[in-house]
Amino acid sequence: MSTFMIEPGARLAGRYRLEELVNETRGAALWKATDETLARLVAVWTFTDGFPRTSEVVRAARAASRIADARVTQVFDADDSGPTAYVVEEWVSGQSLTELLSQGPLEPDRAAGLVAEAAEAVAAAASAGIHHLCLTPNKLMWSSGGAVKVTGIGVDAALRGITSADPVVTDARGVGRLLYAALTAHWPGEEQTGLRPAPLVSGRPCEPSQIRAGIPGRLNDIVCRSAFQMAGRSGPLNSAQDIADALADVPRLVPLPVTPSAPRSRPAPSDEGGPSRRAEHPRRAERGERLGVPAHQLATPPRGSRGNGRSGSSTSTVNKVLIGAVAMLVFVAVVVGAWTVGSVMNTPNEGNSQATSAEEQPANAGEPELSVLEPAGADGFDPQGDDGDEHGDKAGLAIDGDPSTSWNTQGYNSESFGNLKSGVGLIIDMGASVEIHEANLQLGGGPYSVHLRVGDAPEESALTTVSEQAGASGEVNIKLDDPAQGRYVVVWFTAPLPSDGGEYRGTVNEVELRGIT
Repeated sequence: MSTFMIEPGARLAGRYRLEELVNETRGAALWKATDETLARLVAVWTFTDGFPRTSEVVRAARAASRIADARVTQVFDADDSGPTAYVVEEWVSGQSLTELLSQGPLEPDRAAGLVAEAAEAVAAAASAGIHHLCLTPNKLMWSSGGAVKVTGIGVDAALRGITSADPVVTDARGVGRLLYAALTAHWPGEEQTGLRPAPLVSGRPCEPSQIRAGIPGRLNDIVCRSAFQMAGRSGPLNSAQDIADALADVPRLVPLPVTPSAPRSRPAPSDEGGPSRRAEHPRRAERGERLGVPAHQLATPPRGSRGNGRSGSSTSTVNKVLIGAVAMLVFVAVVVGAWTVGSVMNTPNEGNSQATSAEEQPANAGEPELSVLEPAGADGFDPQGDDGDEHGDKAGLAIDGDPSTSWNTQGYNSESFGNLKSGVGLIIDMGASVEIHEANLQLGGGPYSVHLRVGDAPEESALTTVSEQAGASGEVNIKLDDPAQGRYVVVWFTAPLPSDGGEYRGTVNEVELRGIT
């Protein structure tokens, strides 16, 4: 079926309903769609009959589905065996870096934090042998859920037929250019990105610090060593991992764009070309800023104006009367106040003490203080299998604090574990019984049907399911309605398992448990 014959409302594989054509490029079309099985938005690529790289795109998508990093756009499905080839990816809602920069460059620390996340994601892909090759500001997203997403890894290059003799360096240049853009709101490459092109000096882009004042020398150096592959003091940064290491200590902040308000450090000149009113009345101008009122609209009392003699005399008489009345009121207030204080001091204060005690109680006084629980070990868990081997040698990678490493199940020939069992999982030994309140799971790929089980023995009959998550993928935060007590915690996968291209398996990048020991 040709892409041009597909209309909104069409279904692929009996579950993906195409809703809106987002864009179309040289025989490949991107659709906003709904996965009706899991009731969620997805992005779907379809291809015309004559598109020359359909098989390459499907293979690249399958390879990208194995990247164990939640910051990389997840691939849910890819198939070219039927009448219409397609690739199904995660639908990312949020703002691209281009959109974030529409109001001006980011503050340096926010720019560095955002690009550090992107560098780590690209490095994770490179460790799996997958590269982007065409990084632009439109491919770096800040999702509406507050997370960094790098879109198009593997797939974009296959769509466009882009290759590189040294893909690692190509992506290092791309990440460096993203940092250049975030710091300056200019783009130093030839691609059309929606940003202004970087100004040139002697035929090459200016350094960031030449465009914008206040950029730390360290960040300027990282850009030059990556985007331009300049040697600098320590040599060029040849990979995304090198850039991630160079930015490892930067704060990870929400990349709020700069607001388009006028500079506050430079007062506007007056219409007459002379000093501004703000310069004439600095205190009044400052007060106007706090109130949100222009300085010239704040009233200034007249000085040295007495008017006629009669008016001044009348004012003097009124003032004397007012002063006398105020003095009498002050005297009465002092007497009443003294009497009130004496009464309070001589009255039992049990009720007030109780009220004060209740008011001083913090709002969360009744909630226990949770801490991250330290596991003693982990193993694959296959109680229904013959040999019980579910890559137990890799289980420790799911509790090592590094989401770029992962544990995964065996590969099965169907989403239902080859009809051999109802599920498999990762079992975590806490070393002693603990009280679990929350869990953070970082899953690879997806979607999964995953359960959290807790018990006092590493046996299926001793474990109780305390949480069930359907259609789970990426980072999953679980807050238990009631705390669970036990020594063993199991992340349990049930059917259907997602496909990684050739086999079906479950992947856990990291597990963090919070509660009370």
